Amino acid sequence: MNDSPGWASPGSPSPSDDQGAGSPRPAGDQGGPAPKWSENQPPPGQWSPPAARPGGPVPPAPAPGWGGRGPYGGWAQPPAPKPGVIPLRPLGVGEILDGAVSTLRAHWRTVLGITLVVSAVVQLVQLLLQRYVLPQPPAVDPDASPSEVLEQAGEAMQTTVIGMVPSSLLGLMAQFVTTALLTFVVSRSVLGRPVAFGEVWRDARPRLVPLLALTLLLPAIVTAVFAVGVGPGLLIGSTAGAMLAVLGGASALLAAIWLTVRFSLSYSVVMLERQGVRASLRRSAKLVQGAWWRIFGILLLTALLTTLIVMIIVIPFSLIALLVDGDGMNGLVSGSPDQTSWTFLIITGIGAVIASAIMYPITAGVTVLLYVDQRIRREALDLELARAAGVPGYGSPSPGDTTPRS
Repeated sequence: MNDSPGWASPGSPSPSDDQGAGSPRPAGDQGGPAPKWSENQPPPGQWSPPAARPGGPVPPAPAPGWGGRGPYGGWAQPPAPKPGVIPLRPLGVGEILDGAVSTLRAHWRTVLGITLVVSAVVQLVQLLLQRYVLPQPPAVDPDASPSEVLEQAGEAMQTTVIGMVPSSLLGLMAQFVTTALLTFVVSRSVLGRPVAFGEVWRDARPRLVPLLALTLLLPAIVTAVFAVGVGPGLLIGSTAGAMLAVLGGASALLAAIWLTVRFSLSYSVVMLERQGVRASLRRSAKLVQGAWWRIFGILLLTALLTTLIVMIIVIPFSLIALLVDGDGMNGLVSGSPDQTSWTFLIITGIGAVIASAIMYPITAGVTVLLYVDQRIRREALDLELARAAGVPGYGSPSPGDTTPRS
């Protein structure tokens, strides 16, 4: 298997099953050639301006005063091309975050059209399930005996865990849909190409099955890790078992974080490189290797920022709901959603929908741009992206074209 299969051209049809992952892609929707692997790539981890790259374009000699003086009296290198939301060079943390936000700003109609629909459906289904389908947690009687209180607490915990299952599945489905569509929105934004829902759906549709399998597999792996870490202590059931469960849970948490970061780029690999599930996991692990802490820090920072955004949006809606219906919080505090008024639920639900609609594109954008950044750093993907975006000086002459090039 080729470990460097290439980038799927946004807007190009899916390759046939017998087409190798590294085969050339059809031309993009703006006439530029589809990105593919350069035959003369620099060693992994090396990046230099185009003039210094093997096989890269050689810009004309600068005129006096062009580009300014470098630190050693030479000419300063020209700025990297920026056909879309990011410059085509290794990215800093701020540029990755700015690229995700810029994608949301530049294509807000398409992005919010996707995320608002997904968020509204998820919130509505979750609300109806909690209100009419899922069992309500039993109240704990404080006057009961210690053994009865412990039994009631166990039943309440069991009911809560059962109630978390559909919520988790709904969250996975929301992640699945938004990842499938927003990945191609971001990839088109990197090339500076127009984004329309029909084109995004056309690109994403052939990859839905492997993406769904990956979306379900990764949480299953994390669940299995926690089961292995906590299970033996719970089976013992004594004080020693409780301590073993705590230690096992802490170890499982660390292992789950490590695996999550290691496989964090697999979603982009599935969609953009058109690889299978296992190949995508191996590919992600290879791209993350040597940069685990950097990717972990960026993902953690993104999670903190999106949490802050969600709080900024949700808290005012919660205060408005309390002002409109002061008794609306009673049902939530008592653990009985059926006692909460519809007014309170609708107002807080609107805030949750808006917060999710903004959170999804930022999270997806950061993940895709991390993938792009790692491939630029390791595999000189910026050359292929510049060529596909039609940046002057990066394209190859068409077959039979004898026009002189400057």
